[in-house]
Amino acid sequence: MNSISVNKFRENIKSFVEQVVTEHLPLKVTRRSGDDFVVLSADDWEREQETLYVLQNNDLMKQIANSVATHAKGKGYKPTSGELGEF
Repeated sequence: MNSISVNKFRENIKSFVEQVVTEHLPLKVTRRSGDDFVVLSADDWEREQETLYVLQNNDLMKQIANSVATHAKGKGYKPTSGELGEF
């Protein structure tokens, strides 16, 4: 993650916000007081929230682990060629 001072951020806020939104990379803004903050696009923040939700949901994590184990054994649901063609 790139890091810049709050003064530099303030001077070029428009370009830094555009960079964060288009490159999907967060930007750490440092302050002399030590209370730093991070600039993150709304889309990226929403994705992070969804990821945290899944990681904190034990039932979903168990389903994912079971699916990975089933796939590793070569078992489980196999779509037909017609179903694959729908994608």
